Amino acid sequence: MPFPTETTSARENLEAAGGHLDLVQAPFTLPRSRLIIFAQGEGLRVCTSEYEKRLAECVVFENLRVHGADGRVLPVTRVLPHVIEFGGGALTLSFTGPSALSIGPGPGHTGHATIHWQTPDGLGHSMSAGQTPAGSVHLAIDADRRATATHADLHAAHVAATEAIWLEWFAKCPPVREDLRDMAAFCWWVLGANIVEMPALGSARAVVPSKIGYVGLWQWDAYFIAVGLRHGDPELAREQLSLAFGFPRDDGQLPDVVHELGILATSDDLPASDRETLRRAGSAIADPSAPVPLTKPPLAAWALRKVLEVQPADSFGGEDWVDAQLETLRRSQDWWFAASDLDGDGMPEYGHPYSSGLDDSPIFDGPLPTTAPDLGAYLVLQDLELAGFAERRGGAGSQELAQQHRARAARTRELLLGMWDESTGFFHARAAGEQVSSHAVVGLMPLLTGSLPEPIKQRMLGDLEDLERFGTQWSIPTVSADDADFSTERMWRGPVWINTNSLVIEGLRNSGEPERARALAEQTVKLVIHGGGPHEYFNPSSGQKAKTATTAFGWSAALFIDLAVQLTNDENW
Repeated sequence: MPFPTETTSARENLEAAGGHLDLVQAPFTLPRSRLIIFAQGEGLRVCTSEYEKRLAECVVFENLRVHGADGRVLPVTRVLPHVIEFGGGALTLSFTGPSALSIGPGPGHTGHATIHWQTPDGLGHSMSAGQTPAGSVHLAIDADRRATATHADLHAAHVAATEAIWLEWFAKCPPVREDLRDMAAFCWWVLGANIVEMPALGSARAVVPSKIGYVGLWQWDAYFIAVGLRHGDPELAREQLSLAFGFPRDDGQLPDVVHELGILATSDDLPASDRETLRRAGSAIADPSAPVPLTKPPLAAWALRKVLEVQPADSFGGEDWVDAQLETLRRSQDWWFAASDLDGDGMPEYGHPYSSGLDDSPIFDGPLPTTAPDLGAYLVLQDLELAGFAERRGGAGSQELAQQHRARAARTRELLLGMWDESTGFFHARAAGEQVSSHAVVGLMPLLTGSLPEPIKQRMLGDLEDLERFGTQWSIPTVSADDADFSTERMWRGPVWINTNSLVIEGLRNSGEPERARALAEQTVKLVIHGGGPHEYFNPSSGQKAKTATTAFGWSAALFIDLAVQLTNDENW
């Protein structure tokens, strides 16, 4: 394999990322900014990125076009992270801080141009630009998407300042193997592009799943994104965990989402239409008229351990910070057993699909609650991680605490093994106590425990290699290819997700299968490259973006980085 011989420069990374900025799947934006710019016919469309709002509701400008002195439209000829060039660089567009744009002549150009655009009310606007530096157009956008257009100078300085922001970001891009560098640069751009500020939380920086439709900090996304960020910006990785862990409820439950308006922790925090849908779904055991808790699977301690592996606690404000997070995570783990074991059998269930992260999976086609093998595996893993933290940190009662976590992990593991069906050779979910026939990817997650009986493990490995099941051309499908519920396009019903692949890779390593883990890691990074970027999910037959998948997706980018770094540096899989 080709290994890096020298560190790629920040500018090389910036230019490599620019090769992917098509203004369709990857918009023009800036870290911390809510402005995102897309191609629209011969011009551009400028939108804001807002929680629970579609882009069509967040338009600032439509059909922003640049016309040269002869009246013809100057096309976009190049896009880099810091600048959009029109007409070969005759005019350029860049940012002026997070909430304003600057349009002016490119280096060495002084020709006249006219900028035209429309506002959502249908009114047309135009301003001249060029000839002199003072002929630049400054477009300031306020929180209500109102724009103020003025003539201003210093366009070149604004371009340089925006470039400096991106160069500082790309200087942190971790070095990887030569064949992975180009995509790693793009994935690092995705993570920087998806940074937003949360006004209610001061200067807090959240790396959102996507500025295109997913503007909030979801628990699960924060964990995976932190795991990728740790290799280049561990401080920002820690900040994601601080936000994710920072708003526990009184009973210990962590919220599903932290967003600019507050948190989403129960169905009462959803819009009325979503809330009514959830209430109708209800639960076979819980009161369907009561608020449904909404959270995400318990991988928090796993993510915390991985971030701390890269940078010690002292860099995060000392041991007190770690201790505070661990106390939050222990209470969250206890919540699963105290409040989400809805049938009282000792194995917690998902009270609603939203809490699984795989809400469209066929395991939720039946009644609730759903007992799922992935949740059982995550709970075992989290108790083992918490036991490891207790043993490493020491102090009064640490050994007793570790033993309690290990004992609960052992009990959960036995209940998890009870979900194995020898006749089908699979870990099946149960819907309100009844076995679900679907062979979904959740049935592979018990590999994470690292302690499955050898005969069970071998049957699971066979499934992973079977071309008719999980060994598809681009694996791992989220539903077995021979299953009646399988679809190459429907979310969580067949398409490949980078996070579930990464968890299976981790499970293979935990289960003493390093060569298989590495092979799947190699295939996963090749999938992202083949598919053209870190999309939300991929068609398992073509390896291309599934039709309805979001592009420039945060955890796909972060986990590509994580796998690329491991494949570059770790010879001991």
